[in-house]
Amino acid sequence: MSGPPATGCNTTSRLKFGVAGPHGGPTESACAAAAATVVSVAATTRSLSKRTVLSSFREAFRDERDPRRLRAGYDRTRVEFRILGPLEVSHEGRPVRIRGVKERALLAILLLHANETVSVDRLIDELWDDRPPVTARKSLQVRVAGLRRVLPDGILFTRGGGYSISIAGDQLDLHRFERLLSEGRELLAEGDATAAARALADAISLWRGPALADFAYESFAQLEIARLEELRLAALELRIDAQLALGLHAPVVAELEDLVVAHPLRERLRGQLMLALYRGGRQAEALAVYERTRKQLVAELGIEPGPAMRQLQQSILRQDSSLDPSVAAPQRSILVSPQDSQALEALLALAEPLANAPAHELILVRLIEDGADVGETAALLNEHRRALLTRGVTARSITFTSEAAGDDLLRIALRQDVDLLLLDSDSDLRRSSVLATVLARAPCDVAVYVGRDEPLHDGPILVLFAGGDHDWTAVEVGAWIARARDQPLRLAGPAQGAERDASRALASASLAVQRVLGISVEPVLVAPAVADVLAAAAEAALVVVGLPERWSREGLGPVRSALAAEAGPSTLFVRRGLRPGGLAPGESLTRFTWTLGSAG
Repeated sequence: MSGPPATGCNTTSRLKFGVAGPHGGPTESACAAAAATVVSVAATTRSLSKRTVLSSFREAFRDERDPRRLRAGYDRTRVEFRILGPLEVSHEGRPVRIRGVKERALLAILLLHANETVSVDRLIDELWDDRPPVTARKSLQVRVAGLRRVLPDGILFTRGGGYSISIAGDQLDLHRFERLLSEGRELLAEGDATAAARALADAISLWRGPALADFAYESFAQLEIARLEELRLAALELRIDAQLALGLHAPVVAELEDLVVAHPLRERLRGQLMLALYRGGRQAEALAVYERTRKQLVAELGIEPGPAMRQLQQSILRQDSSLDPSVAAPQRSILVSPQDSQALEALLALAEPLANAPAHELILVRLIEDGADVGETAALLNEHRRALLTRGVTARSITFTSEAAGDDLLRIALRQDVDLLLLDSDSDLRRSSVLATVLARAPCDVAVYVGRDEPLHDGPILVLFAGGDHDWTAVEVGAWIARARDQPLRLAGPAQGAERDASRALASASLAVQRVLGISVEPVLVAPAVADVLAAAAEAALVVVGLPERWSREGLGPVRSALAAEAGPSTLFVRRGLRPGGLAPGESLTRFTWTLGSAG
């Protein structure tokens, strides 16, 4: 190592240390740390490999200012741990490899006691199953050093004779699961079966297999594996309770039959299966489940079914009305989120008719940056919500501050089974980061309103159609708006010469709209020039047009840009979501997949 001899240290002639002083040699603190490491590791060198000893020395010289550990984005809050399945660690979505068996076991133990200090003695007992080697304490230190090398700073701490993993609530999948399970249980107790079913389904989706799957035969994991499996089954039972409360008995029968086979002595699952079968008109099969359960319990345990199951059998025999579902299946939703509060009236004028054909719930969401405006904005939304309720429209409203409004809107849309997300924009859609996020990743259809801030006047709804996937979505949305507002629907396709125009595509779309909605359509061919399209749109109350895949890269194009910038008719830009929408009745939920023309 280069540098004046005064700055060097001679702890060992065989190792070169990597923390340099001002002249290139190791610092005095580094030398002291190395000396301490030599003393602490010397007793274990006979039983540990040379690589392990070298790793311990490197750990002693790890500088907290090491740019490799403080590189951009290396943030402890972006690390996620998963134990509901095999142990996994990721940082910013990329896997973090924990190679050693003992290192993985040590991390699992610390995660099971996250934010608690686990004593060295307990860790030794659990890692070596009450038969620790003489070098166990030093070996544990080496394993801790190994974890510290791959985890960000601020995660693994030495505290009071033990070690602790310090993480936030959502960094461990188990914590997220327990939070969602508790939330679902409370919602179900409060009578909100729809929200409960969603929370519990989210909780169950966190499981990737048996908990701590790679430690299935380790003594330290046995009690936790059993506890976590019980929690998983409890979440399943609660979610099924919520689905049964919503009248969704048919979809859960097959799942319950599998669960009963896997857990034959769990009476609650068998009772749920009996109830689901009974509500599906299969009373004899429901009673047969009871008889099979009784025989199995008597044969294997010498006991009769419990009081709850016996009472359920009697209620089925009496065809007790209390067994009937108390609420209808949940409504799906239309999410209205004004980016500019002045556009709220116009958005609601579009959304309210849609909420009645077929029935949808309206969810009014306003995300703002300034917390001082929350109260006033929330009061405004609540006033509109009450007005909607008086007109027979189911509605909810929420206002909160958000630094990532696009991501928050996507989360709400996913959690609330939203079919259509309705927003507003000025003429330059690409200027809004919220719109960019929503249009790229929304799970549902998205409609962006560009136009006047007052409700639409009477007049035809004009849909520009050329056969692209997003054009078909525009037809669906435009047709429902026309029907809900009792206004004519026009489909305009590009006329590009005698041998090539959109006539056949318009005919197919017109027939589909008539078949599904029962309304007539006026197909028209329009020259693709901007002036001709604007002339065709002059009489329209609203122009509806799809956004093609290339819009975010290449912009709206001349026709769409002109529609957005014109002071004439208001325009609704429509983008198909990642899943089929549900604005149409059930028989038309399958989208058209063929394309006859350019998306424009």
